[in-house]
This record gives sequence, structure tokens and C-alpha cells, in this order.
Amino acid sequence: MRLSLCLLASLVGGSLAAQSAANHIALGDSAGLMHPDVALRHYQAALAVDSLSYEANWKAARAIADIAKQIQGNADSLKNRRDSLYAVGRSYAERAIRADSTRADGHYALSMVLGRLSRTKGSKERVRYAKIIFDEATRAVQIDSNYDNAHHVLGAWHAEVKRLSAIQRFFAKALFGGGFMSVANWDDAVRHLTRAVAIAPKGIYHRLELAEVYTDLGRYSKAREQLQIIPTLPNADVLDAQYKEDAAALLADIKNEKDET
Repeated sequence: MRLSLCLLASLVGGSLAAQSAANHIALGDSAGLMHPDVALRHYQAALAVDSLSYEANWKAARAIADIAKQIQGNADSLKNRRDSLYAVGRSYAERAIRADSTRADGHYALSMVLGRLSRTKGSKERVRYAKIIFDEATRAVQIDSNYDNAHHVLGAWHAEVKRLSAIQRFFAKALFGGGFMSVANWDDAVRHLTRAVAIAPKGIYHRLELAEVYTDLGRYSKAREQLQIIPTLPNADVLDAQYKEDAAALLADIKNEKDET
């Protein structure tokens, strides 16, 4: 009887812990993308109960990246704070992948965190992350072909690599073995970002990034199509208000430009 009671207590305790973690994850989800600080506290509470929770880990990675991306500026104190948050986000994403590598969210979270981090770095450091970003976002899309955010990461990756100068790419290959970046091309940048927009047409950042790529390519009418839609969309991300300002500024810059291709 004593053994049975101990076993029952263990099962009940495990069930309550799982329920507590699930409750915290649900509370984090209810905070929404506009309140990543609130969401992160709940996901971290879930991790305190179950550190191996797949859902809590990848969602904590997303939330902490959403906090970090709001820290803008080049002061050392700001850069250190931002980078430290991305480093924690990376650890959450990697733990999610270890918990379950067959699901797309963990792979996306890792590619997104490193993609965000790389954009704050110089070209040499970007190359250090480039292959991981590409591989993880590609894996996410292979698992779920309708994962709009993973398509966005891939499209942005192609564009960012193409924006590197020939000299930067040469030194990347010589110093860091970055020859794999030769796969980057503008067609795939457009293809993946167009796919992201098709899957999530209300995604402001998807449309802004696509418009920026069209601008790079001199396809100004296509860029204006995207930029003119953005003000009509509801804010759903913590930086959407800023993205709308960026879109308005870009639209003003190219309003009289004629297509080059």
C-alpha cells in the first residue's frame, strides 16, 4: 500500500507540474506579440517547472528576441544588453530543438534569433552565423512549407548576403570558409518573401522586407504596391508602428522612381 501511495503521489505531482507549466504557457500566449515582456515572464515560469518544455523554450526564444529588437542604438551599453538577450534566446531555441527536432518552431526560433543578432554585427561576424541561419530556416520550411516566418528569414538571408560587397564576400570566403553563401540570389529572396506575404498577408514586416528587396532590384512599382498596403494593416507586432514609419519613409523616397527592370 505504501508503495502504491508513493507511486500515486509521484504521478499526481508530475501531473500538477505539467498542468502548471501548461497554464503558464497559456498565459504567455494570451499576452500576445504586443507584450513580449509579459509573455516572457510566463514562459520562464513554465521553464522553472519544466525546463525541457518544447513549447516554453521556443516561445521564450521568440519573446526575448522581441524584447531585444526594441533596444536600438550603438552605445556599448545598449549593444551589450541586446546581445546578451539574444544569447539567452539562442539557448532557449537550441534547447527546444534538443527537446524535439521534428517540429518547425525550434528551428525557426534559432534562425530568427541569430538573424536578428547578425544584423547588429559587422560583415565578418554575420558570416559566422550565416550557415546556421540558412540551415535552420531551411529545416523549418522543410518541416512546414506554410511557415511564413521561416520563409521570411530565408528571404531576408538571401537579400542580406547579396547586399554584402564583393570584397566582403571575398574575405568571408577566405577567412571563414563562407563559400556556401554563393547560393544566395535575389530570385530566392523575392520568392520566399512573396511566399511569406501570401501565407500571412497581414504581416507588415513581410511586406516591408519584400518592398526593400524590390527597391534593391529597381522594381519600384512592385515595392510601392507593398508599401501602400502597409498603412491599412492592423498592428500585431511590437515593432509594427515603427515598420509603418519605415514603410512611409521608403515610399516617399521612391515615389517618383521608374522601374529599372
